[in-house]
Amino acid sequence: VQLQASGGGMVQSGGSLRLACAASGFAEDGSDIGWFRQAPEKERQELSCISSRDRTTYYTDSVKDRFTISLDNAKNTVYLQMNSLKPEDTAIYYCATLWPCGANGMGSTSYWGQGTLVTVSS
Repeated sequence: VQLQASGGGMVQSGGSLRLACAASGFAEDGSDIGWFRQAPEKERQELSCISSRDRTTYYTDSVKDRFTISLDNAKNTVYLQMNSLKPEDTAIYYCATLWPCGANGMGSTSYWGQGTLVTVSS
């Protein structure tokens, strides 16, 4: 399984970005995909995940109603649409395979991609 995150950049507060995680091999081993972030001097935070089997999604409270996760099976890519960005969303964003992704939370991770930096200016 290999994952490649992209789409980060610099945006003003209130703006939007769409991150992409190109993930080869995850569906074959039955994994789900999740997004995480880590801000400077802070612990890694779970954000969202999507099930590769039934498209069940999960969002942590801080991003619910602002971020949307989606899966394009044909492209083996998971997207994270981020709207209404805030300076506190500034972090390195990572995607990872995990199991399971359920409506109540995110399971254990297996493979990680490299991060993509998101910077939100005020």
